[in-house]
Amino acid sequence: MNMPALPRRRLLQSALAMSALSPVGEALARVVGARRAGDGYGPLRPVPDANTGLPLLQLPEGFSYRSFAWAGELLADGSRMPGAADGMGIARADGEVFTLVRNHEVMGPTPFGPAASHYDPACGGGTVTLRYDRRQGKLAEARGSLSGTLVNCAGGITPWGSWLSCEEIVTPVGHSGQFGGKPFRLEHAHGFVFEVPADGVSSAKALTSLGQFKHEAALVDPRDGVVYLTEDHRPAGFYRLLPTRKGDLAAGGRLQMLRAKGASDLRRGLKPGQRFDIDWVDIEQPAQGFVGGAVDGVQRQGLVQGASRFTRLEGLIAGDDEIFFNSTDGGDAQAGQVWRLIPSRQQLELFFESPGAHVLDYPDNVTLAPGGGLLICEDSKQPVQRLWWMGRDGQLAELARNNTVLDGEHLGIKGDFRNTEWAGACFSADGKTLFANIYRPGYTVAISGPF
Repeated sequence: MNMPALPRRRLLQSALAMSALSPVGEALARVVGARRAGDGYGPLRPVPDANTGLPLLQLPEGFSYRSFAWAGELLADGSRMPGAADGMGIARADGEVFTLVRNHEVMGPTPFGPAASHYDPACGGGTVTLRYDRRQGKLAEARGSLSGTLVNCAGGITPWGSWLSCEEIVTPVGHSGQFGGKPFRLEHAHGFVFEVPADGVSSAKALTSLGQFKHEAALVDPRDGVVYLTEDHRPAGFYRLLPTRKGDLAAGGRLQMLRAKGASDLRRGLKPGQRFDIDWVDIEQPAQGFVGGAVDGVQRQGLVQGASRFTRLEGLIAGDDEIFFNSTDGGDAQAGQVWRLIPSRQQLELFFESPGAHVLDYPDNVTLAPGGGLLICEDSKQPVQRLWWMGRDGQLAELARNNTVLDGEHLGIKGDFRNTEWAGACFSADGKTLFANIYRPGYTVAISGPF
């Protein structure tokens, strides 16, 4: 397929912690009625995994892949790899060896990995750091790097090569209940962001200045160190942190929530291409997310000052002076919106809106594709989950389908996992390899081909 390329712009989030150049969209289509370009890459067909031999994915002609880091495999310390593989980023690349940090959206109740990386002994979410050798086509190392957290959803790579892992659940200290029939009592509050280094393990200290809310993704602008954050809630806010010291998130900063002038509600009733001037309101108590039994304490601080409502904000990616983020159920059809923020102009644009599930359904994680465009992970209500390429003309090309059906052939796992979401998509800086996760049963793939 001859897909229209987008101009090359410097990434804010890249496989080499923003040190490399990579493509990003100057402007994608602003049309609601974009048709799916289902044959854009050519027809999809089941392709055997080069490592297990199983047809886990459907891909176009010329594409291949290898799976690795499956749930249940051993970590370096002898504990088991958790499941629910979600957000992920490339923290470092040493030649053909890539260091990825992968989130695990686990509720609990038992932490994994080294005790030094545990935040709360009653929780089993966290991150695993993976070293993948592309030349050998296999996993070189897997180790726990953060645990004792709850429902680690997405996050983002920093310019200094660490991973920000975001909790998507808000709880107070002392919250109790049962996980899988086992009683628990939380020793710490949850709903925070944690930093994980490329080497070693996390200090497991909550970055409270980034707010206590239902976090999804995070992105650091290397020019000024500002951190942008999405919230996966109904309604949702879009936030930024003005750091006290650039590159030192533990030093704190000032959390703010976006306010679109003249548009307090951005969930419905809009047209693609609409632009809004924006400003920001201060959140005076960023760590006060659980108030009066409700989990939206941070958001309410912004709303009373006129901040804008979105709905279920998800993936976040950026280029030079443009930031794209998804609202998974935004729009009149509640099938998804793609937003574009232009920091230098302090403007917000409704970039794309899906007219229905037949076009694009529930866009989630997002990254930038080689040659231009966005690569979108669909977390839809459909029976088979897909990866989509979106071009600047509004066309959507289907790149991959989840084809995972197992009957004990690998690690004894059984089940039809085709409706399990894609997550954690990220490209190597040379554009040759796409890393992505299949959420359940939980594994990562390295996809190669003519992207």
